[in-house]
Amino acid sequence: MGKGGKGEAAPAAVAGGEGENMAAWLVAKDTLKIMPFKLPPLGPYDVRVRMKAVGICGSDVHYLKEMRIAHFVVKEPMVIGHECAGIIEEVGGGVKHLAVGDRVALEPGISCWRCRHCKGGRYNLCDDMKFFATPPYHGSLADQIVHPGDLCFKLPDNVSLEEGAMCEPLSVGVHACRRADVGAEKNVLIMGAGPIGLVTMLSARAFGAPRIVIADVDEHRLSVAKSLGADATVKVSTSTEDLAGEIELIQAAMGGDIDVSLDCAGFSKTMSTALEATRPGGRVCLVGMGHNEMTVPLTSAAIREVDVVGIFRYKDTWPLCLDFLRSGKIDVKPLITHRFGFSQTEVEEAFEVSARGRDAIKVMFNL
Repeated sequence: MGKGGKGEAAPAAVAGGEGENMAAWLVAKDTLKIMPFKLPPLGPYDVRVRMKAVGICGSDVHYLKEMRIAHFVVKEPMVIGHECAGIIEEVGGGVKHLAVGDRVALEPGISCWRCRHCKGGRYNLCDDMKFFATPPYHGSLADQIVHPGDLCFKLPDNVSLEEGAMCEPLSVGVHACRRADVGAEKNVLIMGAGPIGLVTMLSARAFGAPRIVIADVDEHRLSVAKSLGADATVKVSTSTEDLAGEIELIQAAMGGDIDVSLDCAGFSKTMSTALEATRPGGRVCLVGMGHNEMTVPLTSAAIREVDVVGIFRYKDTWPLCLDFLRSGKIDVKPLITHRFGFSQTEVEEAFEVSARGRDAIKVMFNL
C-alpha cells in the first residue's frame, strides 16, 4: 500500500471524505491503469501527502516495457513513480518538523536503520530497502500517499513543487559527484547527455568543477548540454573502432588533464572511454547501468592507478539539493520538457513520450 508497502488495488477511501484515492498501476507489459489505491493507517511518525508533481524516470519506462530490472521483477500489479513532491495533508503525532500545508520533496527509499549499512551511514546499501516503485513495493504516482515524515523535506519558498520532484534525479548527480570527489580543481568528463548525465553535469558545476566536457551519440542532447553550461561537447559513435580517435577528441576538447570521469550511460564503450581518457591517478565513477556486464580495459587503468567507484542511488542528498535549488546554483527547470495531467489518457501519452525520447528530457505529471 502506501509507505513502501505491498498491496492490491482496492476500494480506497481518502481521509477527509474526498472520495477514492487513485493511482497509476503497472498491471502488465505496456499496460498502465488508473485504479483505486488503499492507503495504510497513518503511523505516529508518518505523514499523508497529496502528490502534486511526479516525474517519469527511465526505470519507470523500463518496468513498463520489460516488467523487470535486473533481479527486480514485477510479479503483481504495482503503483509506478518515485520522483515526487506534494503538500502535507495530515501528520502523525510524533512528527514535529512538518505541518499540514507544508510543501515537501520526498526521498523514496525507506531503509531499516538496523543493519550495518544503515548504522554505518550508508543506508542506500540497506538490504531491506523499501523503495518506491521497485517490486514488490508501490510508488508515488497517486493522489495521495503515506510516507515517513523524516523522508519528507520542506521546500524553500522559492522552490516549486516540480523542482522538488527533480530532487530525486538530481540526487543521483550529487551522490556521484561526492563519490567521485568532484571539486574546484577537478576537470570533469561526463559520458552520456541523457537526464542523469545532465543533472550530473549541473551537480559537477555546483561542486566547483572548472571545466566540464560531455560526450554523447545524440546531437540534440549535446546541444541541450551546451545550453545548460557544458564547456565543450563531443559527438561519439557506438562503434568501438572509433574509441582511440574519440578519446583524442575528448582530451583535446578538455584542453588539459581529465581528473574525473563520470559514466552516466553504463556501456562497455562509454566506460572504456572514461577509463582511457582519465589521467593517471584520476577517478572514474560508474553512474549508469546500461549493461549488466562489461568488457573494459581495467589493466590499463590499474597500472595508471585510476580509481574506479560506483554508486547506488544516493544518501543524505535532499538538503544539499534543495540548497542548490534555493540558491540558484542549480536550475533544473529547463530539464522539464513535457507536462501532463493525471488521467488515463494522459498517463499513457506521457509514458509514450518519455519512452520515445527525442526531445523529451524530463516528463512531469501535475496532479
